[in-house]
Amino acid sequence: MARKALKLASWTSMALAASGIYLYSNKYLDPNDFGAVRVGRAVATTAVISYDYLTSLKSVPYGSEEYLQLRSKVHLRSARRLCELCCANRGTFIKVGQHLGALDYLLPEEYTSTLKVLHSQAPQSSMQEIRQVIREDLGKEIHDLFQSFDDTPLGTASLAQVHKAVLHDGRTVAVKVQHPKVRAQSSKDILLMEVLVLAVKQLFPEFEFMWLVDEAKKNLPLELDFLNEGRNAEKVSQMLKHFDFLKVPRIHWDLSTERVLLMEFVDGGQVNDRDYMERNKIDVNEISRHLGKMYSEMIFVNGFVHCDPHPGNVLVRKHPSTGKAEIVLLDHGLYQVLTEEFRLNYCHLWQSLIWTDMKRVKEYSQRLGAGDLYPLFACMLTARSWDSVNRGISQAPVTATEDLEIRNNAANYLPQISHLLNHVPRQMLLILKTNDLLRGIEAALGTRASASSFLNMSRCCIRALAEHKKKNTCSFFRRTQISFSEAFNLWQINLHELILRVKGLKLANRVLALICWLFPAPL
Repeated sequence: MARKALKLASWTSMALAASGIYLYSNKYLDPNDFGAVRVGRAVATTAVISYDYLTSLKSVPYGSEEYLQLRSKVHLRSARRLCELCCANRGTFIKVGQHLGALDYLLPEEYTSTLKVLHSQAPQSSMQEIRQVIREDLGKEIHDLFQSFDDTPLGTASLAQVHKAVLHDGRTVAVKVQHPKVRAQSSKDILLMEVLVLAVKQLFPEFEFMWLVDEAKKNLPLELDFLNEGRNAEKVSQMLKHFDFLKVPRIHWDLSTERVLLMEFVDGGQVNDRDYMERNKIDVNEISRHLGKMYSEMIFVNGFVHCDPHPGNVLVRKHPSTGKAEIVLLDHGLYQVLTEEFRLNYCHLWQSLIWTDMKRVKEYSQRLGAGDLYPLFACMLTARSWDSVNRGISQAPVTATEDLEIRNNAANYLPQISHLLNHVPRQMLLILKTNDLLRGIEAALGTRASASSFLNMSRCCIRALAEHKKKNTCSFFRRTQISFSEAFNLWQINLHELILRVKGLKLANRVLALICWLFPAPL
């Protein structure tokens, strides 16, 4: 009897093992899908990173040259471990890692540069999984819906991937399909992150990263609903329809669900690809100005902000009919809606920063939750040194030395920065991320911190504040007075911009004359 039981157990074990090997080899079964594996990996990585910080810096004098060098090495080791964890656990982990990688001027450079690779290392779902999601959501097979469907995705992100396809009526479309397991895993992943962040806070009380978990809790369900993304796309397209340089792909609602989004296919080069722009004779400065106008309008005037402008989501092209340069805005899953109070305070703060009114910089920074850390807050917002903020951020462009100083300060003031991020209004967090992504694009294009970008921001602030005042008064005389004041302020900005251009032209002529004098043309 015992021999039979042993034989049965042996055969059962062999059958289970063979089934497991077959399922794994055919990608039906993935160890990464097991909760215990994901939790164990996350706990182990957090423990190793925490132990590294606790022990490596313990015996070195704080603030010494040796301490700074050693801290940089620990940051780099920890960032690599965190990146490996995100790649292994995928989905929500990659999304959060990408968010951290976008905070160039708020987190140590070792973290942001390491985590940036997550934008290009998102996992790819198999065609079998893609077919399954389309079949479940649209009730038909791919060949019934499309004349052709490219198996190789155009791009893969943390939550979904996009395929090019042709409908039976001949229209070319982009099909965004959600990774099949990400929705089921997301809530458990966020809970796990919350527990780990609370555990780290017990070891390092000065580091407060609960803001990161709160943002993921709020935004991830919205990003996983592709119908919400479609509505955002249509809203921003209507909101900014007066910008003829902006293209938002049309949504095909009849073939869209919460997990599948069908949209017009629009081709172009990434916004940070200078070579593409040069080949296609697209003016880099014009694109930078358009991008600044677009985002100033979203933030200051409308309070409805596309918060994921990394280069893969912002394309440039020449319009097929007119030949004019266009910006193509993709991926509308993540938007921040600003309250009127926040938007107006933010307008006042930027006006104060642009025109170097330090008393009001302090006032409006504190209204936005910065408290006594308002100088640090102003530096975080502008990515400029406190000295430059005091001199005037529109007076001189950022230098390589200043940029390096700001990045180093992100490591030196990390506890204070994490404290600020935990106390400012939650709306500010995605705005800071958006600011850093836009600065990254400007840096790649070589157009960062030009005076015209600040003047465009100021125009939007003036319009937004004037509109608010007019909305809150019933007096025709008062409304007329506000309109005249608005027109006068805008005229002043136009005059200031004209003076800057004339100065630039004079300077260019003088430099040219000097070159001709130093290197006269041969007779």
